[in-house]
Amino acid sequence: MFKQSTIGKCNAPKPGMMDFVGKAKWEAWNGLGDMSQDDAKKTYIEFINSLAGSESSSEPASTAEPGKYQTLQVTKEDGVYKIMLNRPSKKNAINYEMYEEWGQALNEAAQDKDVVLAVVTGAGDLYCSGNDLGNFANVQPSDITAMAKKGGDILEKFVNAFIDFPKPLIGLINGPAVGVSVTVLGLFDVVYATDKATFHTPFSALGQSPEGCSSYTFPKMMGTAKATELLLFNKKITAVEACERNLVTEVFPDGTFKSETEARVKEYAKLPKISLQKSKNLSRDAERQKLYEI
Repeated sequence: MFKQSTIGKCNAPKPGMMDFVGKAKWEAWNGLGDMSQDDAKKTYIEFINSLAGSESSSEPASTAEPGKYQTLQVTKEDGVYKIMLNRPSKKNAINYEMYEEWGQALNEAAQDKDVVLAVVTGAGDLYCSGNDLGNFANVQPSDITAMAKKGGDILEKFVNAFIDFPKPLIGLINGPAVGVSVTVLGLFDVVYATDKATFHTPFSALGQSPEGCSSYTFPKMMGTAKATELLLFNKKITAVEACERNLVTEVFPDGTFKSETEARVKEYAKLPKISLQKSKNLSRDAERQKLYEI
């Protein structure tokens, strides 16, 4: 948007396939088409102002150990372990540190005897914009193999934290969700979404493949044809469409989303925790090995 407002219509050649960051930036600029520089300037200013507003409106400070998490806000109250993705200025994009901390927080909740269930949501007006493209920035051709190995190890550890989470896991999708933040939803137990949420898995467009066990969980939930639209052909769907495809459990009006879902979660946290864990693992244990293989 900044380039559109200062230079005008995209006039740069499209970067090569391995230049993930450059390719994403080029596609974003090129996608603005013939938008005038004045309109682009106005939109850019509004966008920057919205980011400033998002950061200033973050929820109260975490009750977790100070300084323990840099990319998350983690709180624990009345048996509910809440993980809030907390990089609103980056639209909660997942960098390597967040991958590590998110998995660490799930493991912490799993081991805490006072925790009945866990919820995951996002700070600001997005749930998560997927991978932080900075993870792939400035990679030399000679380092691509090492980067791929590191990325694979990080992703396997991250996804295993969801597969192995022994307690009910609830997603509170407060806005648009992209990439891996969508694909791992198939490993949650319940997913609630605001009616302003959207779900997008643009792997093919980026020369990537689906992750988070979605090549198995999505066809199982949606049927092959509906899953293919998302995972192969990059279709972005609304919260209502996601609910129709069984990716989302229930959709709430944006204005009441927070209050209604908090009330539900509080009620669930009053249920017998051992019973909840045993019941969840009856079904998870039956396919845990399959999920590891996927």
